[in-house]
Order: sequence, then structure tokens, then C-alpha cells
Amino acid sequence: MTPLSSIAMSAYTDLVRLLKDDALSGVEGKPTLKERGVKAYWYAARRVGTEMRFIYIGEDSDETRARIDRIEELRRAAKDRKVERSRLVRLLRAEGMTPIDRATGSILSAMAAAGTFRLGGTIVGTNAFRLYEGELGIRLPIGGMANTGDIDIAQFEKLSVALQDQVDPGLAETFSALKFDPLPSLDQGRTWRWAQGGSGQLVEFLTPAFGDETLRDLPALGVNAQGLNYLNFLIAEPIHAAAIYRSGVLVQVPRPERYAIHKLIIADRRRDGAGSLKSAKDREQAAFLIEAMAEDRPDDLARAYATAMEVGPRWREHIGNSLKRMPDTRGMLDSLGA
Repeated sequence: MTPLSSIAMSAYTDLVRLLKDDALSGVEGKPTLKERGVKAYWYAARRVGTEMRFIYIGEDSDETRARIDRIEELRRAAKDRKVERSRLVRLLRAEGMTPIDRATGSILSAMAAAGTFRLGGTIVGTNAFRLYEGELGIRLPIGGMANTGDIDIAQFEKLSVALQDQVDPGLAETFSALKFDPLPSLDQGRTWRWAQGGSGQLVEFLTPAFGDETLRDLPALGVNAQGLNYLNFLIAEPIHAAAIYRSGVLVQVPRPERYAIHKLIIADRRRDGAGSLKSAKDREQAAFLIEAMAEDRPDDLARAYATAMEVGPRWREHIGNSLKRMPDTRGMLDSLGA
């Protein structure tokens, strides 16, 4: 594995920080804290006509509160931040960090502008894997395991309902402007996939299921989503990432250790068989991340592995079946408890 330079790692960290600053400073309104169940969320409250509009900022945390305390300062520095973000992206390109291709970058940028990632949308699948370069500080392999034409976005159904905020403009409008057409589904009038004519690019929406894998509503994103079992493990506690496109795009991805362990489950679960090309790609990605994290983040990796193994026998069976084909990876995971 080839590590990124310390210059690149520092630049990436700064870029993510500046993008987070922009995400808050660009929302107009008075910061307001609302409690929903056991959690609390920050909103920007502003009057629209005779009604109050509450725009979701983020879950309550020390980091969010610190930014809110500096919100006026952040708003004044918006132009300077954009110049600095552009400089950091140029530096990262010069240091060899992999940029997002134009087609993917334009879609992620449009979805970010509409509020998809602000409202809890999380990129999953290979496009998430491609965004771990800056987070882990290593160059990703160029080849089959990092190639994809799909963009998969996942969100918790309960979160989508609880936020009481929506993307603006709607994603159907956003996709139409980018020449995407909705694909028909077995459920009449419910859309969870869009395809772009010419490029073959596909955008899909997913949500965790706990049993029947049916279509569900995601009101915050204004779309339907395909329910998938085991997805809850993947998108719990997501992190921010910077897509290297234009002056940077702030997105949300799963934690890399959860992504790696989830791929072990999915590789064995695929309906087209554990020996398929997709299953092989799942195992390749898992092996790559586990090797990287066993060296640099063993505690995070051990925690994710233990959490998945403790869920139940079916989870242990899927993970075990994948690891039978991956003796070196099994050895690394077993050594974490030593």
C-alpha cells in the first residue's frame, strides 16, 4: 500500500473542515435546538411568508455547537474559504489524490446543493470506497475493485421522517436537469432508481430493512428506497468526506471499518452466488480496507468486527463463509484480539 504524503493528509483534513464550515454558514436563519425522542437536532429557523421554516443543520454535538457559536464569523469568511478550498483541491491533485470523474462529480454536487447529505443521505457501495483515500491516507488501487457506474444513497427511514425537512429542489427535479429518467419498479408509481441516458450512470436509493425487503418512503429526500437487511450496520455513525471535484463537495459515507465488515456479509449473501464477480469485488474491497486498518486503526476495526459478530448466528455465518475464502484476512482479524 502506498501512503499519501503528510502534505496531502493535512490538506484533505483542512478541506473537510472548510466544507463543514460552508455547510453551516450557507444556511440562513436563527440556530434552534429541537429534541426528538432521546436525540436533539439543530435547525435554522426563518420566516417564510406567515410560516416558520426549519432547515436541518445537524445532530447536536460539541462540534456542531462550536460551529454555531462562530456562525457569523463563518458567514463573513465565505469568499475566502472558497479560494482556500480551490487551492487545497489543486494541491491534492498535485499530490496524486484521485479526483471524482466529471459525471459522478456533477451528480454529487447537485445532490449536495439540494441537501441530500445534510439530511442524512449516505453514499454506499464502490463510490464510498473510492472516497476513503483521504480518510485513510492511502492511495486506492486503480482497477476493478474501484470501478463503478452506480451511485447508491442510503438513509434511515426513521431519521427521514423525524427530521421534518426536505431537499430543495426536489431530487426528481435535480435528476431531470441532469438528463436522468426514472426507472419503473414493480410497485406502480414508486421510484427508487434513476438512469442517465448516454452515460449509463445509475442512482439508487436504499434504506435498512429488518425482515421484508420492500420499498419504503424517505420523506426528507422525497424518494422511495429499496429496503435491504444488514444495511443498518453499514450506515450507523457515518462520517463526512470530501469529493475532489471543483472546489470540493462535502458528502457523507459509512465508517470504513463498518464498510469492510459489511462487505464480508454481502459477499456471501448475494443472490447470484458467492463465486460471482460482484462477490469477488466485495471481498477485494474488504481485504484492502482490513489490511489498511489492521495496521493504522486496529481498535476501530476490532470494534466493528466484534459488533457484527455479536448480532446473531446468521451474521456470523455470512462473515465466516466469506473469510473461508480469505485466509490472510481472517488471520488479520483474529490477531486483533491478541
